[in-house]
Amino acid sequence: MTAPLPVSGDDRDDDLAFADRIFTEVAALSPDKQGVSRPAFSKVETNTLRYLEDVARAAGLDVWYDAGCNANFALPEHRNAEEYRLVGSHVDSVPFGGNYDGLAGVVAGLIALVRARRRGEAFSRPVHVLALRGEESAWFGPCYIGSKALLGVLGAAELGARHKGDGRTLAEHMADIGLPMDKVKAGSPLADASAIIEYLELHIEQGPLLIGKNIPAAAVSGIRGNIRHRQVRCIGEAGHSGAVPRAFRRDPVLAMADLFVRLDESWQTILNKGDDLVLTSGVVGTDPAKHAMTRIPDEIGFSLDIRSQGAETLDHMRALLREEMRQVERDRGVRFVLDDELRVEPAVCDAGMVAGLEAAMARAGQEPFVMASGGGHDAAVFAGAGVPSAMVFVRNHNGSHNPDETMDLEDFISACDIVYEYLMG
Repeated sequence: MTAPLPVSGDDRDDDLAFADRIFTEVAALSPDKQGVSRPAFSKVETNTLRYLEDVARAAGLDVWYDAGCNANFALPEHRNAEEYRLVGSHVDSVPFGGNYDGLAGVVAGLIALVRARRRGEAFSRPVHVLALRGEESAWFGPCYIGSKALLGVLGAAELGARHKGDGRTLAEHMADIGLPMDKVKAGSPLADASAIIEYLELHIEQGPLLIGKNIPAAAVSGIRGNIRHRQVRCIGEAGHSGAVPRAFRRDPVLAMADLFVRLDESWQTILNKGDDLVLTSGVVGTDPAKHAMTRIPDEIGFSLDIRSQGAETLDHMRALLREEMRQVERDRGVRFVLDDELRVEPAVCDAGMVAGLEAAMARAGQEPFVMASGGGHDAAVFAGAGVPSAMVFVRNHNGSHNPDETMDLEDFISACDIVYEYLMG
């Protein structure tokens, strides 16, 4: 069992010590060659939840697991509340990732509960804290897996996605840890969303805006949706690198490059019009086992991640992608093969919650600031299910999804102050 921390009598020092201890000890549970790796639906993820359970129980909180095998926390008097505000985030990470992405949101919720218990103060409405599994897409391809399963919107194609390491399906991994797969496959919710008054998620910012503005934290106005293809194949024709003239080549590498240039030009056009868009291909490669420096490859594969705050922009990019592929196929004599599309709709944060967070920032002695989220988060799934949702961002150096994530704990506690003031309001 995890021993409770001694109480110093200084709220901020106690919160800093509590947060530092959790971040340090969870990092020690999930080290990799660089950074941390907490794979979705893995033993490492399970051990992280069990560690948080021990910490919470030692702090006098109630802990239980829902049907999605996610950990839930509350003050004892709120354990059986018929309605509650939900503060949550995820505990999994990308491979070789940073320690704060996701985990910070769970710790923020725990700090709110522990602070209220320590002070003897009452939230304006009951509060539950949720530590979710499986938010990151890096392991299987689909994103927000845990929250989608909880709300009954995890699709068959997503369940059939295969793990990047062992090749087993997501459904098999979920079954291994005890999820009721008959309900998940049927699209039956594993939680009663009608009991959730609203969903609030604290997360590190995954870009540089707060650093540039020298602001420790912000409220979030909306979350980008996305269209994703885990693997697109471009199929051409193999040949000798020196013997085949340009006019006779069906080179998939140059075809892929041609497609990317076309998409990049359209990206700039969309930005010039004032619309929101980002486009990334994070995995690109030929098969090194059969290709060589002196051989024109017959196939190349690549991933595609298209994000926007506008559903119409995503629809436009889907159509544009297929149109440009057809043109490159005609020009280059190749063939593109798309895998199943994975899509998450953009989410607008609840206006009332955003206004409440601005007021909470002011009460916490901070200058109110609101920004949009470039990255995707579980809050988008809750918003899509009709649950009023909002987010708080914490300033974070060195970006995210890398081992160099650096969140100053003073900034983190400032963001926790916003969450706490909001829950008390």
